[in-house]
Amino acid sequence: QVQLVESGGGSVQAGGSLRLSCAASGSTASRKCTAWFRQAPGKERERVASIVTSSDIAGYADSVKGRFTISQDSAKNTVFLQMNSLKPEDTAMYYCAAVAQYGRSCLYIPDFAYWGQGTQVTVSS
Repeated sequence: QVQLVESGGGSVQAGGSLRLSCAASGSTASRKCTAWFRQAPGKERERVASIVTSSDIAGYADSVKGRFTISQDSAKNTVFLQMNSLKPEDTAMYYCAAVAQYGRSCLYIPDFAYWGQGTQVTVSS
């Protein structure tokens, strides 16, 4: 079983930066990949970035490319999301999620078996 705990959210002005952390319990082998999703009020949940546990290969939504960076520590127990040049439209609840070891993909919400409780990010203009 994998448990995910997010931290690092908060309020920042446009142009500022925040770093989110996702602490994962359990064996790294039990996670095929880990991703950050976000959901703003009245909008669908969207994948922001993902990283493959074994290879560090990362993928990003077009809306955050060049501004956000996903990474993991050397033990692969913590996944980070460095967010720079934040915009008001980045305001959302951010969730960490993981795909199980034999999960199908790292792209689609149904493939993510494990979810954290979320951390709020608010960007003011």
